[in-house]
Amino acid sequence: MANQPIFILPEGTERYSKKDALRMNITAAKVLSGIVRTTLGPKGMDKMLVNSLGDVTVTNDGATIMREMEINQPAARMLVETAKKQEDIVGDGTTSVVVIAGELLSKAEELLDDGIATSIVVKGFRNATAKAIELLNGIAINADDEETLKKVAVTAMSGKGSDYAKEHLADLVVKAALRIKEDGKSDIDNINIQRVSGDSVEDSFLAEGIVIDKAPVSNNMPKEVKDAKIAIMKYPIELKDINTDTKIDITSPDQFESFLLQEEQMIKDLVQKVIDSGANVLFCQKGIDDMAEHYLKKAGIMAYKRVKKSDMERIEKATGAKFVSDIDDLSPEKLGVAGRVYLDKVFDHELTFIEDCENPKASSIVLRGSTRYVTEQIARALDDALGVVAATIEEGKVLIGGGACEIDLVKQLREYGESVSGREQLAILKYAEALEVIPRTLIENAGLDTINLIADLKAAHEDSPFLGINVFTGEVEDMKDSGVIEPLRVKIQALQSAGEASEMILRIDDMIAARNALESTGPDESGNDASGMPPMPPAPGMGGMPPMM
Repeated sequence: MANQPIFILPEGTERYSKKDALRMNITAAKVLSGIVRTTLGPKGMDKMLVNSLGDVTVTNDGATIMREMEINQPAARMLVETAKKQEDIVGDGTTSVVVIAGELLSKAEELLDDGIATSIVVKGFRNATAKAIELLNGIAINADDEETLKKVAVTAMSGKGSDYAKEHLADLVVKAALRIKEDGKSDIDNINIQRVSGDSVEDSFLAEGIVIDKAPVSNNMPKEVKDAKIAIMKYPIELKDINTDTKIDITSPDQFESFLLQEEQMIKDLVQKVIDSGANVLFCQKGIDDMAEHYLKKAGIMAYKRVKKSDMERIEKATGAKFVSDIDDLSPEKLGVAGRVYLDKVFDHELTFIEDCENPKASSIVLRGSTRYVTEQIARALDDALGVVAATIEEGKVLIGGGACEIDLVKQLREYGESVSGREQLAILKYAEALEVIPRTLIENAGLDTINLIADLKAAHEDSPFLGINVFTGEVEDMKDSGVIEPLRVKIQALQSAGEASEMILRIDDMIAARNALESTGPDESGNDASGMPPMPPAPGMGGMPPMM
């Protein structure tokens, strides 16, 4: 009995432990990093993503690429979640997070192969991240003017399909963000990007107020209302559906006519409540009955039905209207005000404009483009630009881009690492080395000489911390003068997220999957098993690569 094996896991369970598990996760992270790495920077390449329905997405936006890919490997999925969180918090830097995390894990693998304990590597990386953030705060410069914000927006949009119109688009982004600025913050959720295919990107414009992709419920309703009194409701102006168990006995034509008249009167009463409130424009999140449409038209009210919740919220913030969920609560005090509400046709698209609001806290950008693919790609670039501009408005500080701040960090972190004793010093020095991946990738994607330019950049930083790589000319230039500027918050969040993700992956020394349980439940529509855990890939060898998709 002493030599009898003891089983604590069900038969068929697959387990990878220690070096096998760690190497598998590091390899997966490196593969994911390699996929998105070629998209980094103004000269980054695009990815074509085709889903199961055949829909095509062409983009070099890291967040979109990782959102559209079906990734099964658990560690890679953790990195994807980290990148999504980066997008949610600061609106940009998703590619940088994955690239830095992949490089940190690659350097960690070298340390582990040299016999350095995982705990030492994790501690060194954690201290290096804290020091890097401290150094970034030290080299940040103030950004409190519109021109700097515009440079931040241009940098964010570079290489994302909008280069030929990025100056014009950056101007729209900055004006939209400043228009809704309140208490030192800009909530970009209140900025709507309305895409319209047709004409060129240069024809894009910032609306004077809110734009919604809707037309009135009837063509015979007013196409324009001045001095608009706006009601926004969630209450339907239609008869409620009769319960299937309800029984109505009608034994004569008179009774049937009476029933119809009663229904009509109920609709009239609902419309009359809208009229009595003084509203001449109605936005309803629910439906509007055909009969109600008739009476609203007779009253000269411009009415919209099935308006999206996000549009309702922007109308509320722009006009000051109060959201009404019960029509009995509708009163003159709940109405919003706008100087003008009108329907206009942009190319072949009907849009409603709400303009001349007294103190609007919402805004809209009408984005033009030759095709749907163009407008989709540029809309993603605008989302990134809005995110970084909002972060800069709130933080008030920026960093110099073009690889300048990373090279400066490399230099200062090496000095810091040499002041630390013990094996932790090795981890800090490897962390510093890993940060070179950003300028190195920018140079590689531009097709330039990586070795010589990195050497030139390091030598130049002995004189100025603002020197970076101009990927268009292949020269080392002052990025501050060139206007290549990035928000401090995006860089700090990227380092924090990459550091935490790499630490989390390094601390995993066991991967366990109940193979029989997975096979018995079977895959769901997304390809995962019913328990929500993806199938465990086979353990790779020294040069192995686990499948990711």
